[in-house]
Amino acid sequence: MNLSFILSVMRSNRSASDRRAPIPAGVRRALGKPVLIQFVKFGTVGVSNTLLTFLVYTLLLKVFGVWYLAASAIGFLVGAINGFLLNRRWTFKEHVGDALTPVRWGVVQGCGLGLNEALLYLLVAGAHVDKLLSQAFATAIVTVLTFLANRAWTFRVHAPVAVADNDA
Repeated sequence: MNLSFILSVMRSNRSASDRRAPIPAGVRRALGKPVLIQFVKFGTVGVSNTLLTFLVYTLLLKVFGVWYLAASAIGFLVGAINGFLLNRRWTFKEHVGDALTPVRWGVVQGCGLGLNEALLYLLVAGAHVDKLLSQAFATAIVTVLTFLANRAWTFRVHAPVAVADNDA
């Protein structure tokens, strides 16, 4: 039997109640972007950022003798740049950037860092939770929130703008 024949029989056997109304293009576009896959890509980029940040920090600290706070800041900056580039080109590739995209990324990253530090402090100093467990918890929360913020604001996809024809 031919596969197209089987598929046509399957389609014709569906009851009227199984047939759905056509989905508007905007809704179909939104549903066509699996958020879970995007989130996994975002997490993968995050892991690479963390590894890169730690590598730069360790190299600056142990090999070049850079002050630990400066090494940490430089490592964070390198990781953030890596994250921006990978997320822009891979995770949110549908996004057409503008001049403010890097600024929005920086704002989201800065807020994420501030939230992470605040949660870490509250959990460790306030609730006396283990430092590593607190960091894992804070990282999980900040990862979800920065993903949502970057998806909705930094790398949002704009609907195409229709251009009016004024030659009428």
